[in-house]
Amino acid sequence: MSSGPVVIAREKWSRKVEFVLTGIGFAVGLGNIWRFPYLCYKNGGGAFLVPYVICLLAGGIPIFFLEIGLGQYMSEGGITAWNLCPLFKGIGLGTTIICFILNIYYIVILAWALHYLYNSFTWQLPWSGCDHAWNTAKCFEKRSAANASGVDAVIEYWENNVLGLSSGIDEPVKVQWELALSLLVTWILVYFCVWQGIKSSGKVVYFTAVFPYVMLTALFIRGITLDGASEGIKFYLMPDFSKLLESQVWIDAGTQIFYSYAVAVGCMIALGSYNTFDNDFIKDCLFISIVNSSTSFYSGFAVFSVLGFMAHEQGVSVAEVAESGPGLVFITYPKAVGQMPCAPVWSALFFFMIILMGLDSQFVGVEGFVTAMVDLFPSILRRPGNRKLFILIVSGVSFLIGLSMVTQGGMYVFQLFDYYGASGMVLLWFCFFECIAVAHVYGVDEFLSNVKEMVGYTPWRWLRVCWLYLTPALTMGTLIFSSLTAEPLTYNRTYVYPGWAINIGRAMAIIPMTIIPSYFFYYLFSMPGETLREQWTNAMKPISISKTGRDADELTAQDLKANSSRREVT
Repeated sequence: MSSGPVVIAREKWSRKVEFVLTGIGFAVGLGNIWRFPYLCYKNGGGAFLVPYVICLLAGGIPIFFLEIGLGQYMSEGGITAWNLCPLFKGIGLGTTIICFILNIYYIVILAWALHYLYNSFTWQLPWSGCDHAWNTAKCFEKRSAANASGVDAVIEYWENNVLGLSSGIDEPVKVQWELALSLLVTWILVYFCVWQGIKSSGKVVYFTAVFPYVMLTALFIRGITLDGASEGIKFYLMPDFSKLLESQVWIDAGTQIFYSYAVAVGCMIALGSYNTFDNDFIKDCLFISIVNSSTSFYSGFAVFSVLGFMAHEQGVSVAEVAESGPGLVFITYPKAVGQMPCAPVWSALFFFMIILMGLDSQFVGVEGFVTAMVDLFPSILRRPGNRKLFILIVSGVSFLIGLSMVTQGGMYVFQLFDYYGASGMVLLWFCFFECIAVAHVYGVDEFLSNVKEMVGYTPWRWLRVCWLYLTPALTMGTLIFSSLTAEPLTYNRTYVYPGWAINIGRAMAIIPMTIIPSYFFYYLFSMPGETLREQWTNAMKPISISKTGRDADELTAQDLKANSSRREVT
């Protein structure tokens, strides 16, 4: 008698340490290097740690714990995990779209870094001089009063050679083939690291999650031995408590927390879903949280010691060289290492670190999207070979879309995706509704009971207060103030995006956000019942709950079939 198509059982982490390292690898990313130190300096130095810690305890950690716990309890990816509270399954659909968008543009940063790494293997760094084909008559190597209106050599290398920057988003002109090749190589590397699921990516993170700390420590030790390093660190940490009275400081702290902890994109749910049912994720998440925030703080010393050296060499203040985002990684830092002895060595180390920190974030991003889709269509995508083929298709499509970001107008496209596609405001919206769904609709005490069922004890009452009140208030408050103070998108504070481009960007943000209310009403009114109250009662029932205390590979074919049929209700 035929048993039907073979369905591969759902994987589990082979060791707890793989989950922890993967969580660290995804949470600890480029934002720790290129955003936190700058925000700290900009918003009162050491004083910025006050709103940062408050937002961390009231927002970032509670959402982080919620997502990991939800994934572990349901043993499902970012979409079907919300069968716990099916009225809000739109959260899973929306975050999966955000995850797909994030994977497309985040990897472009790695393509840039790979280009710089390759060009670091030379006796003289190509961005340190003005005698190249991409340089103009305005190029200078070291700023002085005579060339005040000129353009730094490192900027000309970045804009004229690497990006081939055109005059606007409506002028893509041609593909920068060196970047396109870098992007292809990076996607191939990512594919072969995730094609076997957590069996492969769980092993890769032993290196990609740990080795960046070796690189960061080497850069830190080198940085503090440079002339001017102490002035840079002083700029980084000198507290200015008057800044705490400015609303923008609190907005920056809130958005940085949710961005840094990589929540609201479905990936943390996916990571948690591969844990065994009785894993003590509370302790794991606490450790990951401490490492993540400590890395942000630690990286500031490596960054600002080098910026202090750079300011000392140029005879300017640290404020004039401090930069955030891609400008720090591809303009300011290359300029600084170009002034060091053995510059190519330090340049190669720096960009190797950037690539490793970005790669494990990209691994988990792709895995999070794939997990969500595989769990949504298990009867198809869990068949032998189908998952690998699906990852190949996802990688290929993402690469083709990403080619738009390695044209001469690609930087404008990249910035549009970054500003709207996975912006802080979008993440705050989803974090708010995650709390509403779990704490207020499903029931906070019921969820805490589920957590106790897994870990054997009731977690801190603080989490209950946060999920019910503090985190929703923090996320929605930050979202509202961020919306009111948001500035129009520009490039280098000069190029203004055309209206049609802004509308595309807004659509990338609004479409995932509107899925939550749209699916809510669709699901509610699709329920059987003669009255709205009866429909509401039926809509509140969870669709599928994981088998308590049992691993996914213990589920029988009948269990899988039953789970699939229950999902079809949605």
